[in-house]
Amino acid sequence: MLDRHDLTDAEWDRVALLLPDLMPRRGGRWADHRQVLNGVFWRTRTGSPWRDLPPEFGPWKTVYNRHRRWSGDGTYERILDELRRGADVADGDEWSVGVDGAVVRAHQHAAGARHQPPADVPLEVVAPLEVDTGGTVE
Repeated sequence: MLDRHDLTDAEWDRVALLLPDLMPRRGGRWADHRQVLNGVFWRTRTGSPWRDLPPEFGPWKTVYNRHRRWSGDGTYERILDELRRGADVADGDEWSVGVDGAVVRAHQHAAGARHQPPADVPLEVVAPLEVDTGGTVE
């Protein structure tokens, strides 16, 4: 059954070619990428713990592991870059991005988090990103 937030067939057709092969070099066949992505979207949308993932998305651990792997190896970045390609053509040179930093907050559980980055994720992925907001420094 297709939930209103799941990938439509048209969206899936655009994303499917950008995902890794279902037959990895080692191990067995991966679970269906579409089902896993819909599980990641559900979890992100609801903010629920991974263990509360509904069974129609498959085992929560599979969805979590795939999300973590793709976050660390740049798969999500490559997908986003490809989907953004040409998205602003209609706007021409007269477009801008507006970001309001006033709504950025730490999660309540952020205090006391581990200080060492995860060993299985490259440092450049977890390194803080400095963004020039165009504001003045006093």
